[in-house]
Amino acid sequence: MKCFFALAIFCFSQTFGQTNHDKLQAKLEKLAATIDGNVGIAVKHISTNETFEINGIKRFPMQSVYKFPLAIAVFDQIDKGKLKLNQKFNLSKADLLPNTHSPLRDKYPNGLKDIELKEILLETVAQSDNNGCDYLFKLMGGTKKVDSFIKKLGIKNINIVGTEAQMHANEKVQYDNYCSPRAMTDLFEKFYEGKTLSKKSTEDLWKILVSTTTATNRIKAGLPASTVFGHKSGWSGGDDKGFTNAINDAGIFILRDGSPVVISVFISQTHMKSIETDKVTAQISKLVYEYYDSQIH
Repeated sequence: MKCFFALAIFCFSQTFGQTNHDKLQAKLEKLAATIDGNVGIAVKHISTNETFEINGIKRFPMQSVYKFPLAIAVFDQIDKGKLKLNQKFNLSKADLLPNTHSPLRDKYPNGLKDIELKEILLETVAQSDNNGCDYLFKLMGGTKKVDSFIKKLGIKNINIVGTEAQMHANEKVQYDNYCSPRAMTDLFEKFYEGKTLSKKSTEDLWKILVSTTTATNRIKAGLPASTVFGHKSGWSGGDDKGFTNAINDAGIFILRDGSPVVISVFISQTHMKSIETDKVTAQISKLVYEYYDSQIH
């Protein structure tokens, strides 16, 4: 009889826990269904390995989210002694293309001699500078080198083939620069757990990710203001017909108990305005945060 009651209690607790999980999954699916377009979500609580996914293995154009794997590749070269954070480079006016998002160009319109690598990295990741991005690709020997490095980390469903300049010249290229939400979440997890870089480089890149100022209306908007959140966003911009190819955000937020949660939200091929999709992304992160926060005692 004792065994029967013990089994009944165990089954009840498992069912209750599963029901809570299913409720959040259903809420996420309901929110995703409000988007006119494709939606991909991947969430993972690193400590418990609990996951939530919608179109987790579907391929989405990354846009500037791919600056995160690029940064990992650059820091790997720093770990190997081939580059240094304080190493200085000459940023010419020719490197600072017009008609693209570039705080570096705005700051140094005529270029700059002796700019440190750490400033290029900071502007590329935290400010999503497109010219800085392509300069880093050049330092790395091209997109193929970065793509190969990321795949060697065991992340297979990420593809990096075109620079920012190439994406601007041909919008089809952005669809070749793809990833699945699960793959990006896996990469953030590997990074955070120190499985991609040295401890110092992991800490240095994490500080940059936390200092990111782009996409504050997306995942970050759904989190409590005091939440530590490191992320990388991406956006294709809309065309003259109001069609947007990609509007993304991915990163890691830290719960009150110190445990990290990885979250990737990718939206593509939508006619909705970014202000509308951003609200949905914020609602998604809010639901996820509240779900895990309610379990903290």
